[in-house]
Amino acid sequence: MRKSILVVDDEDVVRKSVQRILEIAGFDVQTAAGGPECLAILNKGFKGLILMDIVMPGMDGWDTIKAIVEGGLFEGNLICMLTGKEVPDIKMDYLKEYVLDYILKPFESSKLIQICGEYLSYLDKP
Repeated sequence: MRKSILVVDDEDVVRKSVQRILEIAGFDVQTAAGGPECLAILNKGFKGLILMDIVMPGMDGWDTIKAIVEGGLFEGNLICMLTGKEVPDIKMDYLKEYVLDYILKPFESSKLIQICGEYLSYLDKP
């Protein structure tokens, strides 16, 4: 099973906390502080689960997903929103086919680990 996860969030404490939780659970975790950094990592060949925040300065999560799709970087990746925004905005209507789940912060560590393991198993299926 591929165990690669990319955490995209502009808040340093969130990135580091999620990274630590998931690494302790045995996942390989990379982090990006925003959309441009996420795209750079994907362009280097990252494949796995992307945990994407919505509210980020400059390029928000929806704009980042749009750039991922338009740049041909979606194949081999799954995207879950990991956000404090309880209600998705109108931009999700145009991108919902690319979003597997909408996980609200705060979250239970054990639940996040379970969700990540389950979704990563989807990438191994033929």
